[in-house]
Amino acid sequence: MRLYDTMHRSVVPIISAQPGLLRVYACGPTVYRDAHVGNMRTFLLTDLIRRTAEFGKIQVRLVQNITDVGHMADDTGLGGVDEGQGETEDRVLQQAATEGKGALELARHYEASFHRDLASLNIYPADEYPRASESIDLMIELIGKLIASGHAYIGTDGSVYFDARAFEGYGELSGNHLDQLRPGHRFAGEVDPAKRFHADWALWKKSGPTRTQLVWQTPWGTGFPGWHTECSAMSLDILGPEIDIHTGGIDLRFPHHEDERAQSNSLTGHEVVRHWVHAEHLLFEGRKMSKSSGNVVLVSDVIARGLDPLSLRLAFLQHRYRQQMNLTWEVIQGAETTLTRWRNRVAQWATAPSAPVDAGAVQLVTEAFNEDLDTPLALQQLRAVERSETLSDGTKFETFAHLDRLFGLDLARDVGRPPTAHSPQVQGLLADRAVARTNKDWAASDRLRDELAALGVEVVDTAGGQQTN
Repeated sequence: MRLYDTMHRSVVPIISAQPGLLRVYACGPTVYRDAHVGNMRTFLLTDLIRRTAEFGKIQVRLVQNITDVGHMADDTGLGGVDEGQGETEDRVLQQAATEGKGALELARHYEASFHRDLASLNIYPADEYPRASESIDLMIELIGKLIASGHAYIGTDGSVYFDARAFEGYGELSGNHLDQLRPGHRFAGEVDPAKRFHADWALWKKSGPTRTQLVWQTPWGTGFPGWHTECSAMSLDILGPEIDIHTGGIDLRFPHHEDERAQSNSLTGHEVVRHWVHAEHLLFEGRKMSKSSGNVVLVSDVIARGLDPLSLRLAFLQHRYRQQMNLTWEVIQGAETTLTRWRNRVAQWATAPSAPVDAGAVQLVTEAFNEDLDTPLALQQLRAVERSETLSDGTKFETFAHLDRLFGLDLARDVGRPPTAHSPQVQGLLADRAVARTNKDWAASDRLRDELAALGVEVVDTAGGQQTN
């Protein structure tokens, strides 16, 4: 397998520390709201890596964290510069107050929603889902070691900060080097005086008297962890000091992953993550998804429109993971049409005598996945099998069913089921054909008959009108 490595700025071979085993750490959700479809595209990246490795008989150990504490409302892309200070609030606590729930009650609600969405998109579950709130002892131990080694210190406000200047390689992942970072400001012109250097970030934050949830006693007083601390603590504890692939959205590259790398490498004395792989941004209808724009789309919104959520997965596969993608309802509906057609054809092919897979197609698709997850090229090969006039129906069935281990589209879902003659899509085509026949547009009528046949629906014209078999 070859993937685009953010550290190397190029596509490189993925070489695991232990032959035959791939250790993967994936940044998971902050569970204060439902994950939107842009988040799900990032989670799909990890699933595709896992499927590709396992298709090649490589064992995968996947860990994905659940952030239920420490992600502050101002933890944006400002690189750890005065983040989490002043009057800002934990996102989980903020939303819990809005919904009138306890912090962990809210977190468990959205965590369950996250797992439902993963299942809807056929994303394999991770082997472990450590929660930040249940890993506090690990974080306290990590922070203590960083203080002892001189990489962290207690600030004048009682919080514990990582000394960014103590880590020589800061900025190599994101390109944001310390001499290029400008100070952030808490209030009018004031740089946070609690820190030695403006780019230092909080590993542990001392809490004020008004915070009554999600706080713990530590050697440095009562407080809560910084957002970046959890991933270092949990990944090192579960996967060990050598992690083959670390995934996440491109927005996490800085500051989250840059800071995590500094913490983990300072603790171990070597490069912990061998390969950093990031998914690009997703736009919806040409705009970044945001509450203020009113264009945040969830998996549940796709389902509410009567669309199969796996049509969303197929829409994502039509673009490379590291290309910015503009998703639209039209794109999802187009993917739904293709998905329905493929499932109907697979169901038809399943009735033919069994035959060997098309080895050439399997090789081409496998090579496309292995070459930086070139899913658009892989889909082209699948379409070529569908259109082939030389391959038998039995071979087409076996090839589609075999390769679906990579695509994850449940292409054999309708095998043994009757054609979906009552689906909204089929009913729409039948209505269009009825209009075409009324207008004596026989060419359109024949074309629509062929489209319906491709979906597994046979149309018979009778004196009383068209009927389906």
